[in-house]
Amino acid sequence: MTSRRHLILAVLLAAALGASGCSTISRLNPFKGSGGPKETATEGQRISIIQSDEVLEPAEALKGVDFALPPVTTQADWPLPGGTPEQSVENVDAGANLTVAWRRNIGQGSNRAIHVMATPVIAAGRIYTMDAEAGVSAHDARTGAEVWRANLRPNDNRRDRESFGGGVAFADGKLYVTSGYRFVAAVDAATGKVLWRTRTEEPIHAAPTVAEGRVMTVALDNSMLTFDAATGAPGWSYQALSESARILGASSPAVSGDTVVASFGSGELIALRVANGNDLWDEALSRASRTSSLSEIRDIPGRPVIYRGDVYAVSHSGVFAATDLRTGQARWTLPVVGIAAPLPAGDVVYVVSKTGQVICVSRETGQIYWIVDLGKGYVAQRRGGFLGIGGSKVLKPIWSSPLLSNNRLLLVGSSGQLVALNAKTGAVEKRVDLGAPALIGPVAAGDTVYVLTDNAELIALR
Repeated sequence: MTSRRHLILAVLLAAALGASGCSTISRLNPFKGSGGPKETATEGQRISIIQSDEVLEPAEALKGVDFALPPVTTQADWPLPGGTPEQSVENVDAGANLTVAWRRNIGQGSNRAIHVMATPVIAAGRIYTMDAEAGVSAHDARTGAEVWRANLRPNDNRRDRESFGGGVAFADGKLYVTSGYRFVAAVDAATGKVLWRTRTEEPIHAAPTVAEGRVMTVALDNSMLTFDAATGAPGWSYQALSESARILGASSPAVSGDTVVASFGSGELIALRVANGNDLWDEALSRASRTSSLSEIRDIPGRPVIYRGDVYAVSHSGVFAATDLRTGQARWTLPVVGIAAPLPAGDVVYVVSKTGQVICVSRETGQIYWIVDLGKGYVAQRRGGFLGIGGSKVLKPIWSSPLLSNNRLLLVGSSGQLVALNAKTGAVEKRVDLGAPALIGPVAAGDTVYVLTDNAELIALR
């Protein structure tokens, strides 16, 4: 009896510690467990005492209704993380058969301390990548042959828990690099020679966006930093609200004309003037949930996307919104918890929830055409431990932001698969085994789709 009582107390203590940990979740842990209240009951029928706030369902009015997609076109280059300054690419003619053409290792992969976070960029027949330790390389986009490799990690090699990640962007023959090692740099895209390097006070886990002669990026302390693209001299900066708890991923700003839209760990979506940083409007994509304390993490880790006069963004707190770029007024919102960038295309916008739902939404009204659950059939369970206690929890796969290619949605996931969905119906058309988990969304140029896996393997599919 005593041993049984001790076991019960141990379980309750573990539960209490788990619950308390939710409010102070580490910003370095990208995919903590659900942490929300569980349905509990004695033996017999289980009764839920807390109902969901809202339920996502396809709209009755849209059943059987067709919608238009953009025409399939060739994407010559992919110079920025989202393909364009608006972070918006429509329907590319690439990866027709999704057959692996080649695989290349690009450096250090992810482990418990460091993470591959940089989306590859493509320009002038080369694809540029960044590994988990600020190793930058250029490969021939057709053959995968390495052209050059440069290690930009500081010589002092001082490490802290946030010295990882960053990203790359291409403009005017230069590759611009941001890093968790607290620097921004410009590299000659032809040779890999460092042209300038500017030290920053905070780590930068997000890739930069380059537009109007400025390098723009968001640092870990929720500040937006700008630098002169020619010299690296610091320009204006903007400080958003401070937020200690955030998701591992980080977001690149979107630019349209003289307006830059950035998202922050505080759940703020903010529009600023590119020229001087004057704020135009701000919107909070956050809400309190009765079912999950993780909604208190208000981060917007996916890139905001500008498309046809609207801004689309989704937060970890559970708000997916379409916002008028000019006025900052929300056109519609949906209760979606997301960590990846949305994909607007034609009459619709696609968004991927953290639980693996791919949702097709009317851009005009916010009504839902269809929902496909890529996590269906996966059961959360624990590995190791004793009698189901302890061990590591195996969650449903996490999926990347989608790429629209030949009227198919391409997503990669922590399951190590690439999945192709019919963009009109959501039906799964093909699965490709990548051989390793991947959380960075696919990119495309020419007839090729490229995927970068967590173990730093670059894969070309045609």
